[in-house]
Amino acid sequence: MKKVKTAQELKSLQEEIKNSRDPEKPCITICAGTGCLTYGSQKLVDNFRSEIEKQNLKGKVEVRASGCHGFCERGPLVVINPQNIFYQRVGLDDAEEIIKETVLNGQIIDRLLYVDPVTQEKILHEDEIPFYKRQMRLVFGMNGNIDPNSLEDYLAIGGYNALIKVLNGMEPEAIIEEIKTAGLRGRGGGGFSMGLKWEATRKAPGLPKYIICNADEGDPGAYMDRSLLEGNPYSILEGMLIGAYAIGSDTGYIYVRNEYPLAVKNITIAVEKARELGILGKDILGSGFDFDVLIVRGGGAFVCGEETALIASIEGRSGEPRAKYVFPSERGLYNKPTNINNVETWANVPLIINKGAEWYRSIGTENSKGTKIFALVGKINNTGLVEVPMGITLREIVYDIGGGIPKGRKFKAVQVGGPSGGCIPESHLDLQVDFDALSKVGSMMGSGGMIVMDDRTCMVDVALYFLKFLEEESCGKCTPCREGVHQMRLILERITEGNGKEEDLKTIEWMGKAIIDGSLCGLGGTAPNPVLSTLRYFRDEYEAHIKEKRCPAGVCKALITYTIDPELCTGCMVCAKICPVEAATGEKKEVHTIDQDKCIKCGACFESCKFDAVKVS
Repeated sequence: MKKVKTAQELKSLQEEIKNSRDPEKPCITICAGTGCLTYGSQKLVDNFRSEIEKQNLKGKVEVRASGCHGFCERGPLVVINPQNIFYQRVGLDDAEEIIKETVLNGQIIDRLLYVDPVTQEKILHEDEIPFYKRQMRLVFGMNGNIDPNSLEDYLAIGGYNALIKVLNGMEPEAIIEEIKTAGLRGRGGGGFSMGLKWEATRKAPGLPKYIICNADEGDPGAYMDRSLLEGNPYSILEGMLIGAYAIGSDTGYIYVRNEYPLAVKNITIAVEKARELGILGKDILGSGFDFDVLIVRGGGAFVCGEETALIASIEGRSGEPRAKYVFPSERGLYNKPTNINNVETWANVPLIINKGAEWYRSIGTENSKGTKIFALVGKINNTGLVEVPMGITLREIVYDIGGGIPKGRKFKAVQVGGPSGGCIPESHLDLQVDFDALSKVGSMMGSGGMIVMDDRTCMVDVALYFLKFLEEESCGKCTPCREGVHQMRLILERITEGNGKEEDLKTIEWMGKAIIDGSLCGLGGTAPNPVLSTLRYFRDEYEAHIKEKRCPAGVCKALITYTIDPELCTGCMVCAKICPVEAATGEKKEVHTIDQDKCIKCGACFESCKFDAVKVS
């Protein structure tokens, strides 16, 4: 692609690309995000392209490998435009039939349509599926419209219009004011005003100034930033360019986990193509503005999601946080003024510049504006990435978008905010999701992990799981986090093993508060949240473990026993066949038994019994 030297040249190139494309031309879009790739979607892309060649349709039908569409539960996903026909769980051998029947003859393949589990209705169009219908996909929706390796695709949908607008006469102060007015708060967990951060960095003395995109997403079950980097890396670059111009920075860093190979690959390609086009480098679009981006791959330390630990890692030092009395906006990377925001936050910037602060302010609640992307995972029918307006209720997310709990089981809790978030019970399902409301119930927005739990989940075990994770990920620099989390973990282990004491509950409560008050960074400052929130809302479960030596959910192995109810057992032999240690025995059509000396309490018999004959006590 020819290098552009002015904003007008870039605008002309946009128009040229857009005008060269026929909106009525059939386009088969295949999700090639990491989730669908594990289902074999790259092979599916190859099969479609091979079939296009075989049918002599090259130039007449387009095949596009896009980023993640969000509905990971139903992959591989295929969308056929311009009709917006949505096919799910597409097999590798379905390419030929889809081209012959749907693309060429307009016939619908019923078996590939999504079936609403409630109404049993087959749904044809993507935007009519309940999972998508209740969302507001402002940031994430563009993933399905472009090939992440095609700069032309991004330009064709208006990409870099915001950059053109900024360089065509907007003063840096006016840009910052627009972001402040919009009310955009950081999507990485802290929820601090992005506009105020920009303003502080611009005003801070010292050159050069740096900006950083924090893509060190390490929460278990969270993959929002990864999917944005994989699917639409150009929007992040455009947001960073605008931020750099407003702040007065000429160098940016994208700190991305090395465990995200596709994200690393796609953002690297995007940076290279942006340099070739002339929108990264010297004298961008003839404005006199210089800016370039360096990509740094992190080693997978969860603590490096904390901004000062991330800065230390970029500098080549151990990823340890520092005290917050000096903010990065004053002295950050290489002791110079530095602005850090995460992937999703940067991706919001072009939207605000293009559509205006007042438009953005019209979405959300009083103090939480815009949309938020969540990774909806756990005991939920519709697993995937969802983008919703701030202020939507947890109930709407879990039931209207997520489709409720599998197998008709009862909802128990949802953990919002990653491993440092709090567990929210059913009594708060009608809570509006925004920064302030979540904090009031002992949780947090975090980066956007949302783990749903059903009535077979032990809340003590959940708290222990996340404490173990945070203990392992602690950098160990400060004593409250290093020693406090370790001691809390030991107490919870004792409780799950049936060795807990009543005074343990008071101990972990005051320990949790001490860790929060005394820790150096956000990891330690939020580490007790899973324990304190489960103790707050599910204290009866802790007491059952301690006083009754019983796990109500039937999870903690030291406190449970599996038996077979002779009144319900049909002698189907499934439990005997599935038991890995041959503890379940019995003849066909006769009552089976479980040898308690052999039983390892894996739960395989309990999960496999169709007659509910296996009981947990």
